Amino acid sequence: MASTSSGSPRLRALGAELREYREQAGLTVRAVAQKLGGHHSKYARIETGERAASPEEVAAMLATYGVSEEERERLAEMARDDRPDWLSTSKTGARKELTTLIEFERTATRIIDVATGVIPGLLQTSDYARAIMQGLPPDEVETMVLMRVGRREILTSKNAPEFVAFIAEAALNERIGGAAVMAEQLRHLVKMAEWPNVEVRVLPAGAERWHPAHMGAFIVFEFPKATPIVHLEHYRSSVSLHNVGIARAYLEAVTSLRELTMSPHDSVRLIAECADKLEATT
Repeated sequence: MASTSSGSPRLRALGAELREYREQAGLTVRAVAQKLGGHHSKYARIETGERAASPEEVAAMLATYGVSEEERERLAEMARDDRPDWLSTSKTGARKELTTLIEFERTATRIIDVATGVIPGLLQTSDYARAIMQGLPPDEVETMVLMRVGRREILTSKNAPEFVAFIAEAALNERIGGAAVMAEQLRHLVKMAEWPNVEVRVLPAGAERWHPAHMGAFIVFEFPKATPIVHLEHYRSSVSLHNVGIARAYLEAVTSLRELTMSPHDSVRLIAECADKLEATT
């Protein structure tokens, strides 16, 4: 059986496609169970992404639906675990939540990162990432930094997602790692903002009314054939929220924040000015 985590974007997207083909074939899940064996709930859970299906199971289902060989091969490949080699060969091993986060990043069509205290992970330099990871055991820091920088490559991949970063102004004025490290990070942020799929917006300090970012940072992942997922990171843990209603509420929060942020042009100009000030002190 594929080792992808239950409920992951890939499984839910795969399940959605299997359901579409089953419905096009005019079959119910009970009819599929009668043809292929097993309880009908098994196939229902595969379609919702709650259960991982092996490539062989996927191929059998699609053959029953009369799907072309090309499509059977494509979706069977989708059922396989294809995590990148640099993750699976990590010395310390990847934490389950990190593996899940990487999968979200690789399968999303849009990522919205609301960062209130630090620069978003996908936009971090290695030195900045190293500085914010100093609380980890020393033997884990370099491995985690390598993973963080490696994850950034998703933004330049063939199917790169749209990445929207809302960054609180306060995060720009911190000197994490020292003035030189922070200046380099801000320059990198300006450069990343030039990419066509990356949008950077600064949330100005000094708000006179409450807004959703006052409750903390969050990330929303949007997918082509699955409902959005909200990811929350804490000091030593993280949680992913799959509820449709919760996802809708966070997307509404994003809409509210967009109205309060500076334009991408003005945001980049402010970031560059912050870098200038830091460089003047080094």
